Amino acid sequence: MALEDYANDMFGCSRCSLCKWIPQNQIKSWRFAQGCPSMDRYHFHAYSGSGRMIIGMSILDGRSELTDEVAEIIYRCQMCGLCQVSCSAIRDDIDVVDVMYEERALCVSEGFLIPEHMDLIESMKKEDNTLGKRKADRGNWADGLDIPNVNTEQVAYLFHAGCRYSYDEDLMEGARTVVTLLRESGLNVGIAGKEESCCGGRAYETGYQGEMKHFAEDMAGRVRSSGAHTLVTPCADCYYTFKYLYPKCGIQMGVTVLHITELVDQLIKASILKPQKEIPLRVTYHDPCHLGRRGEPYLEGWAGGNKLERPIRFKQMGTRGIFDPPRNIIQAIPAIDFVEMERIREWSYCCGAGGGVLEAFPDFARWTAEERIAEAESTGAEAIITACPWCERVLKDTVVNAQSNLKVLDVIDLLKSSMGGEETI
Repeated sequence: MALEDYANDMFGCSRCSLCKWIPQNQIKSWRFAQGCPSMDRYHFHAYSGSGRMIIGMSILDGRSELTDEVAEIIYRCQMCGLCQVSCSAIRDDIDVVDVMYEERALCVSEGFLIPEHMDLIESMKKEDNTLGKRKADRGNWADGLDIPNVNTEQVAYLFHAGCRYSYDEDLMEGARTVVTLLRESGLNVGIAGKEESCCGGRAYETGYQGEMKHFAEDMAGRVRSSGAHTLVTPCADCYYTFKYLYPKCGIQMGVTVLHITELVDQLIKASILKPQKEIPLRVTYHDPCHLGRRGEPYLEGWAGGNKLERPIRFKQMGTRGIFDPPRNIIQAIPAIDFVEMERIREWSYCCGAGGGVLEAFPDFARWTAEERIAEAESTGAEAIITACPWCERVLKDTVVNAQSNLKVLDVIDLLKSSMGGEETI
């Protein structure tokens, strides 16, 4: 697809500005009524979903052209998808995020590049990860665990750690906990170790769509040769890439894709995992964008030209993502006091890390995380729980900078503490 393939989407935008907010019937206070971090931060229409549609249409019509300033507006967005689901609440014929993907692809093809994104892509090409780390060190997080390697053994479950869990020394214990729990549950799970590569999703989101396809083909080959029937990941970004972007780009892996919270929720319901220790802590849960509203499966089968005639099941409503499994895990823990924030599920506010913003505009990422932390603190929670290492990283760093007393935890860390594991809270 290209930008011109979405001309009807852009032309059809009615400039109603609903893409900037969560819907009125979901608003609980003026303080937390905003939905789009980019609009919330910069207060100018060009930064909204609608503004980006106007930018695209203007370029397509030849009324304006790409410049460095326009490209920066296009990239100051986490691609969190709130604009998409707010628009879809009243419109059937507009795919806002798809337009933004094609604007970024146009920026890359026309040479309007963000230096930090170029470094990221170079790291992916040279070392197969987004963090500029050595590929040879990718499997070090699993040292001493004696986990089957799928390059030499057939397994039933292939565990994909993702770049952040593989290299972030502050977080990689979470990956060790996950695979240990799965093996103790009797599952035949394996990893690719140092041969694991990035999923490629960050390349696609920053406009380097062709680069993602290289990683997707490599990943699909590894999955098929492993013999696994299920691919499981603890990373929301990887989950979205496997579940949505790969099929969107015609890459089929032929396996069930699960986020770790889905699998752990199943194990708890089957009484295989049993949280027992009381955790008397008031907590709230942050929905990662790429696990929640953007975690919907890609649905093939409709290729019409008029989206007003598109069956509703093909709309990107944001309601078919992963919302309940992490909440089920939290509420299975004895003595936990779970309280919701105002903006939750498909109306959740972004953590700030996505879409290449953390790499290129860290001040904007921190500002967005501060907004989410303020919302969590307003509930009286002692800890904010999430299910994505990218969310956990930016929220943890921001809590430290803000000198907040709020704890930031992954849902699996919470579960581990309740099962008698090493204290993490």
